[in-house]
Amino acid sequence: MTTLPPAPARKLGLVIDLDTCVGCHACVISCKGWNTENYGAPLSDMDAYGESPEGTFLNRVHSFEVTRDAAPPMVVHFPKSCLHCDDAPCVTVCPTGASYKRVEDGIVLVNETDCIGCGLCAWACPYGAREMDAAEKVMKKCTLCVDRIYNENLPEQDREPACVRTCPSGARHFGDLGDPDSAVSQLVTTRGGFDLMPEQGTGAVNKYLPPRGRDTLQMPDLASLCAPKPRAQPNGPAPSGLLGWLDRALEKL
Repeated sequence: MTTLPPAPARKLGLVIDLDTCVGCHACVISCKGWNTENYGAPLSDMDAYGESPEGTFLNRVHSFEVTRDAAPPMVVHFPKSCLHCDDAPCVTVCPTGASYKRVEDGIVLVNETDCIGCGLCAWACPYGAREMDAAEKVMKKCTLCVDRIYNENLPEQDREPACVRTCPSGARHFGDLGDPDSAVSQLVTTRGGFDLMPEQGTGAVNKYLPPRGRDTLQMPDLASLCAPKPRAQPNGPAPSGLLGWLDRALEKL
């Protein structure tokens, strides 16, 4: 079995804002595009247009309808990928050492050349964040785009995970969650960020920001709006001639 390294001082991870995620799946598509073209074996799509399609994704978005007390129901879009846990059970259960946690930044990765496809790490992960690639028979997971965030050939603004770079609503944030003064750590503190399933005791590095309450629409009193209003009495003498005839004709309508 594999041992975990000492707790890294630097903990790179994601902060996901459930209030601003619109469930567009742009992060899912950009993640699959980048990781199919770069790090490790391509992410397969088996029988994509057949009766039983099967594909490998490192990031998925789940949507839920949530009701709270008397508040109106709201839809929450919940992106989920590897949380790069401090006490990662997927690492310690690996029999070959293929699954490991980097000491320099805390990113959890899979060495695909050492992976035998036993699936023990997927069983150990309480979040369902690992997927077996049906074509390559190796375990796949989020890499935080490790081949991108340190790539000096890319412009500086592109040295962040593909999902963060492409999110149109700014719901995904990337940074060092081991630094309490970093922008992501301050965001977690300000917004009351939380761990996913903290009872599992994995020390998840990725954090979620809770959705804010929605405004309620105060419906007007339709009965009062539709009730006929008394006709205003004109001031001054009644019109005569053609205008008087037209006024009397319109009153009969």
